[in-house]
Parts: sequence; structure tokens; C-alpha cells
Amino acid sequence: MIANWLLWSVALHIIGFAAWLAALWYLPRLFIYHHGTAPGSEASEIFKVMERRLLKAIATPAMIWTIAFGLIAATVGYQWSSGWLHAKLVLVLLLAAIHGLLAADLKRFARDERPRTVFAYRVINEMPTVLFIVIVFLAVFKPI
Repeated sequence: MIANWLLWSVALHIIGFAAWLAALWYLPRLFIYHHGTAPGSEASEIFKVMERRLLKAIATPAMIWTIAFGLIAATVGYQWSSGWLHAKLVLVLLLAAIHGLLAADLKRFARDERPRTVFAYRVINEMPTVLFIVIVFLAVFKPI
């Protein structure tokens, strides 16, 4: 019975993680495109709607889903003493920090500010990819 709960929680955790990462990859790209529009323009207003919907309807619920089912999987699978899980949790906290940074920038874009440079968003856009790769390797190989 525990194995069944573990498999379900891991599967739901992975589904949430995929949705969360997709949003973290797309939101900085939207900011890059939005950055090139004139504040107050029709295009800028369209980007505001797209960004807000992506964060509120996909990214934030997927983050909560991912963390909730990850905690369930770690508990059901008795993994709390595993070093790989501790490392993974630190990386997930970094992803959550990036999420928070993007959410704060979304509010600034909504006020027609341009909080960072396009180059900064290109760098931010790559951070989830690096964290994604390390998290997947930690989860699959459990090296520590």
C-alpha cells in the first residue's frame, strides 16, 4: 500500500515539476519580449495579461503542487535522512527564490517599469535549466 502512495505522489510531483519549470522557462522570455515594447502600448498591455495569467494560473499552483507532492513522497518513502534529498531541497528553494524574483518583476512590469536588462533576463532564463538538470540527476542517481 505504501509503495502505491509513493508511486502516485512521485508521479504527481513530476507532473507539477514539469509545469512549474515550463512556466519558469517561459516567464523570463515574456519579460524579454515585453522589455522591447513601449510602456502603456497595446503590446505591453497584452504582455501584462500573458505574464499575470502564466504566474497566477500555472507557475504558482504548479510550484505549490510540486512542493506538496514532493513532501508527501519524501515522507511516504522515508527519505528525510537522505543527503540527496537535502541537496535537492536546497535547489528547490533556489527555484522558489527565482519564482519569487520573477513574481516581483511581474508587479514592476505591471506598473510599466522595466526592472532589469534584457541580458539579466537571459541569464535568469538559464538558471532554472541548470537547477533542473542537477535536481533530476540527484533524484535519479541519489549520489549522496
